[in-house]
Formats: sequence, structure tokens, C-alpha cells
Amino acid sequence: MISTSHLSRKLERFFRLSLAHLPTPLDRLEDLSRVMEGINLFMKRDDQTGLAFGGNKARKLEFIMGDAIEQRADSIVTWAGVQSNWCRQVAAAAARSGQRAVLVLLKKPGMPVGEDGNLLLDRILGAHVRIVEAGGEKGFLELENVREYVEPVVAEEEAAGRRTYLAPVGGSLLEGSMSRPLGALGYVRAFAELLDQSRAMGFTPDTVLLATGSAGTQAGLLAGAKLLSPETRVVGVSVAGSADTVSGYVRTIAEASLEALDEDPSISQEEIVVLDNYIGQGYGIMYPAVKSAMRLLARMEGILLDPVYTGKSMAGLVDLIGKGWFREGENVVFLHTGGTPALFPYREELLGKPGD
Repeated sequence: MISTSHLSRKLERFFRLSLAHLPTPLDRLEDLSRVMEGINLFMKRDDQTGLAFGGNKARKLEFIMGDAIEQRADSIVTWAGVQSNWCRQVAAAAARSGQRAVLVLLKKPGMPVGEDGNLLLDRILGAHVRIVEAGGEKGFLELENVREYVEPVVAEEEAAGRRTYLAPVGGSLLEGSMSRPLGALGYVRAFAELLDQSRAMGFTPDTVLLATGSAGTQAGLLAGAKLLSPETRVVGVSVAGSADTVSGYVRTIAEASLEALDEDPSISQEEIVVLDNYIGQGYGIMYPAVKSAMRLLARMEGILLDPVYTGKSMAGLVDLIGKGWFREGENVVFLHTGGTPALFPYREELLGKPGD
């Protein structure tokens, strides 16, 4: 183990553009802890990072935008789904740093596509938006699967004389212009912040639970826990990929993060916990337990979750508590990764019939 101050010094070698309001709060959920008997429940409020409605991508983008500046890029190209939290925060970060954001938004059948939620904010933030139909079963995470949509846009930017930085979706995999695990380093740093806060409150987290998609947030937290608090378990509730697939991403990114910090990069399979039984019918598709979890937090704690990420991870947490998955008296931290703008395109599903 190393100290949080030692880790901070290691992270200082990477240029970071200040974008987020840090530290974000760590709150005890008093009412929910009483209802969920047997555990002490806390929430790390990364929905309050402050960049364009907040969310976990702000921490990642601090390092990624720093890298783009060092590469003297004036155009940031990235891709994701139409209602992407990542793309919304890329647009905001580019606006802050005086760069051009070009977003390739991939539309699959059944996903909301109205000028609402994150897409509305992309427009307001001045991003250059390209919406393309993307059929088939391939995911959006790997550049190889979206090359046909993304590479022509990069070529257009470069033909116009712009120096382009291709940022991988979610700031996670080492693809495009990113050769180091910069997004995950934002969450190595976040784990140190969380640990300092929790110890000041008189506890060390036994479990940190979060929604996991592109795996960079979970990988960064896992790397941070390995360095600072090996007894803390990091649990990812997958919102899209299988446990095997996401676990592979987590291991690759976590080991790259440790290597970048000149630490032992080995991660055992036992250290990687990904649960894939709360995905439902697929990414972005809400189901009753998600709606119930969102209402529970809203009506007991006054906290808003989203249908795509945090609603699913909270549905998972509620189910796991009911099944006795945690030890008696365990200190569990739920990482709120943001995503609030995604509420609005789902208004009809959330409201249901009058009186629901």
C-alpha cells in the first residue's frame, strides 16, 4: 500500500485541466440506511462535478483534455449513443478550453432520438453533431466497431486543416489519440479523495458499488483501491456488456493505470467484480425495478437517478441488500455517476398512467 499523498505526487506527472468541482460530497443516506437494514449506506456525489450538469466524465476529461492540449489539438472528435453523457461533457469541456467538439452520435432502433436530454445540451454547448444510423449487434465501445462512422469525420476535420484528437468513448480504452489510461487515472484520483473523506467520517469503505459501462470508472477505482485500501471491494453493475466482457475491459484498463503509475500492474480475477444480471433487455431500456429504485431515492432522499446508469445500479444494490449479499454492518458507498439529463427523454415511461 501507499499513502494518498504519495499517490497524488505520482498523478502530478500527468497534465490535468481543472474542469470539475472537487471534492464532491460524500453523504450518509440516513433514511435509506434505516430501510435497508443491516448496512450503512453512503453516496459519493459525482453527479455534482459541476461540468454541464455534472457526472463522472468530468474527472476523466480533466486528464484527457490536458493530453489534447499537450498535443495542440483544436478539434476533439468522439462518438457514442445519441443520449450520451460522455458526449455532453466532451462538448462542455471543449467549450471551456476553446476547442471544437465534433460528436458522432450513433442511433440504434428503440433508443430515444428527440432533441431532448443530452442531445439538446450538445446543441446548446455548440458541438458539431453528426447522427448516424447504426444497426447490427456490435457495441459502440471499440473503435474497430465504429470505424466506418468515425474515420470519415476525422478525415473531414483534418482536410479542413484542424489538428484532431480522437477521444475514445467514455475516455476508457487506449484507442484513437489516447495512448495512456487517462480517463481511469481520474478515478484513481477519485478513490484517494473518497478514502480521505470516509476516514475523516470515521470509516473505511467495505464496498464501492457503481454502474459500469465502458469500464474506465470501475478500473480506476479498482486500481486506486489496490494501491490505497486493498480490503475495499469495487463492484460494477453492468448496464450493457456481459460480466466476462466488462471484466476484461476492467482488467486491461486497471493494469494499464497501475503501470502508468510505476506500480505492480497485476490484477487477479478475484479482484474484479462485475454483475450482469441487472441489464434487463439491454442498454438504455428501462424496466420496473429501475423505475422503483429511482422513485425510492427521489422520495426518500431527494436524489435523482437516471434510467440508463444509476437507476440500474441502484436497482441492483436494492436487490443485493434484499438477498443478504452484504455482511451485517458493512459500509457501502454508492457512486452516483450522474446522467440526470437522460431523465427527460424517458418522461412517458417514468410517468406512466396518471396516479402512478
